[in-house]
Amino acid sequence: MSTDINPIRIAFVCVRNAGRSQMSLAFAERERERRDLGDRVELLSGGTEPADSVHEGVLDAMADAGFDLSDRTPREIDSATLRTCDYVATMGCSTLDLGGVDGVDVRDWALDDPGGQDPSRVREIRDEVERRVVALFDEFSAVE
Repeated sequence: MSTDINPIRIAFVCVRNAGRSQMSLAFAERERERRDLGDRVELLSGGTEPADSVHEGVLDAMADAGFDLSDRTPREIDSATLRTCDYVATMGCSTLDLGGVDGVDVRDWALDDPGGQDPSRVREIRDEVERRVVALFDEFSAVE
């Protein structure tokens, strides 16, 4: 079934794209599927200075929650791409300045970097990321 409605574009952004934004993307993919929004929500994730790989601790914490991120590679994202989004969630470290771009709802989630943290702290950050992603989906799903 095709739709004439433009998909909602959501981007999750941090500097390295190796932790919080990767967790956010995984939870958002799950929410998109759970809510049957496959063709109505487009998800992006990236960083301004991408790392070579996702943090090992993030891979472990996400595996504990049922997600396999071992095939994920951090990628770069630029402000021009972000200006095409409806929502942009930064993790508290983004160096991108979108200014007051009309139509883009930018939120700074100000989450601690899981890189180098002990496993229990990474799990706490993971759980907070999950709460925020679910709340974001609840918010725009209620509007529709």
